[in-house]
Amino acid sequence: MKTKIEIAPESGFEVEKSKINSALKPHQKDAVAWALKGGRRALFESFGLGKTVQELEFCHLAAEHTKGRAMIVLPLGVKQEFTRDAVKILGYEMPEYCRTMEEVIQSKSQIVLTNYERVRDGDIRPDYFQATSLDEASVLRSFGSKTYQTFLDKFKNVPYKLVATATPSPNRYKELIHYAGYLEVMDTGQALTRFFQRDSTKANNLTLYPNMEDEFWLWVSSWALFITTPSDLNEKYSDEGYNLPPLEVRWHEIPIHYGDAQEKDGQMTLFADAAAGLKQAAEVKRNSIDIRVNKLKEIVNSSPEDHFVLWHDQEAERHAIKEALPEVVDIYGSQDYDVREKRVIDFSEGKIKLFATKKSLSGSGCNFQRHCHREIFVGIDYEFNDFIQAVHRCYRFLQTEPVIIDIIYMENERKIKKRIDKEMERP
Repeated sequence: MKTKIEIAPESGFEVEKSKINSALKPHQKDAVAWALKGGRRALFESFGLGKTVQELEFCHLAAEHTKGRAMIVLPLGVKQEFTRDAVKILGYEMPEYCRTMEEVIQSKSQIVLTNYERVRDGDIRPDYFQATSLDEASVLRSFGSKTYQTFLDKFKNVPYKLVATATPSPNRYKELIHYAGYLEVMDTGQALTRFFQRDSTKANNLTLYPNMEDEFWLWVSSWALFITTPSDLNEKYSDEGYNLPPLEVRWHEIPIHYGDAQEKDGQMTLFADAAAGLKQAAEVKRNSIDIRVNKLKEIVNSSPEDHFVLWHDQEAERHAIKEALPEVVDIYGSQDYDVREKRVIDFSEGKIKLFATKKSLSGSGCNFQRHCHREIFVGIDYEFNDFIQAVHRCYRFLQTEPVIIDIIYMENERKIKKRIDKEMERP
């Protein structure tokens, strides 16, 4: 039986713990050593366990070992976390951000930083590097299956590959299999056939064969490391500082104006139902900006000493927030990248009190827990993963204050609220 169980091959090298940067904590050193030995591995760790320094150290040691260079692929708006940790925590040279292969070749830094879009669009060639890491790799989901396949092909045969992201839900089988395919542990089609039975009544619904459940998780554990607290790796490791604070979610329902009749399927309704479709949801958002932003202003003014992240989705919402609260510092997609980066850093270091941003810009990778424990969502939608990622910018390890999340929504968005509530109740 043991010989039939699939185990991910090891293609890396053994590193002495004394060679790993002394700034890393014990659980971080263990994770880096394990990943380097495997060569192509995934680190699934809870928010705040220090994935950034682990990725940097993995890339640094792999590049040294191969006498090559390394690349870390990041979501937009996260570069500052890596440049700061590389210099201030690890004591290394600052990794350079590159947009094209010409910039990569001109660059002298051992580790190069770039964004997912640069790789997807062909501006950067992963096969140039001996080591790569995908930071917040779960963002690949938002790009769709075509981009996933592009990454699969572009990164094929890179000797050292790391995937680093928050712990996936255990029932996200497709996501786990995609990571395995990217890491060249097992072809995705082979994994689907080996471990899962298909549901003919529902597309993409995967169910583990009952007799394969143990083998599946043994296989996953051979290439992926799941950590929720340091003591998961060694009971002697202290979990001090790795306890999440209390979390309070405050819902603020805004009543709608009845009487504006809408026609649907030949019937007249009293108001637009946000859950009815994209068009209706957009209409609800567009017509309620001022009243939602007024509520946001009321919440901010009731706690004048607190720092806030103000999450919005539309440019019109950003403009309304700036008009209501002129002291707000905001970022947006067309803004100069250096200006945007400086504002993110200033907020994370407590120099800014009110910071307006979108989940697409700051929802992954940013660490705001040092000086902020308040977040306001000026609207809601069905994208739960983006929402919960944004919540965890403040609700993460090393946060010292109870975290308060204020969510503003319209009365005719109750179905969306119910969906979010249900998702948040899941373990």
